[in-house]
Amino acid sequence: MNLDNAVWMLTALAAVVVLLTRMRLSNESGQSGHAVVPMSVVNAHTVIGVVALATWIVYLTSPGDLIGAVALVAWWVEVAIGLLVLARWMSRPSKHAAATTGDTWAQGPSLSILGHVGMLLGISFFTWVVLADKLSG
Repeated sequence: MNLDNAVWMLTALAAVVVLLTRMRLSNESGQSGHAVVPMSVVNAHTVIGVVALATWIVYLTSPGDLIGAVALVAWWVEVAIGLLVLARWMSRPSKHAAATTGDTWAQGPSLSILGHVGMLLGISFFTWVVLADKLSG
């Protein structure tokens, strides 16, 4: 497998993480009690993720330094928001927190940890691809 194929495959996985995070957090009543993420944060996470994905695809189809830099900035903002959401979800609840609700996706934060740490590693790889100018396009 060449590097370009690996980048496209990781791009598809990044799109899945953005979509699944949106689906998982879009229903405030279904979120765990102490970790309810405001819809404004969920919306920002989704919009920035879509912008990052679209900009990144433009970069992959016609590489350029400026578009690559813009895509990386968007990806890093996306990763930062995602990790902050994950940290909030994993934080200990206060004694005034609402009771947690059932999580139909997974028991505990393992799925979210996998997705968001995976995104951190993937975007780190994307950064290397851009900075080292490794695309064959």
